[in-house]
Amino acid sequence: MLKKGFLFLVLTIFFISETTYSQCAMCKAVVENGDVSIAEGVNNGITYLMVFPYLLIGILFYVIYRYKKKAKI
Repeated sequence: MLKKGFLFLVLTIFFISETTYSQCAMCKAVVENGDVSIAEGVNNGITYLMVFPYLLIGILFYVIYRYKKKAKI
């Protein structure tokens, strides 16, 4: 049952991903404008926003690791 559910999930994501592959109109307009400094700013903003989820997950894993290590002793 688990394999069938996983296969269904993978196939669903595969078929939906093609229809959802897009870029917001604002970002597309800014990047297509040709102004390098604005496009660079958009890329820096995306990178800035992308860092925080990774930091939060890293901190969560570190806390779990520390908790399990402390519980083992």
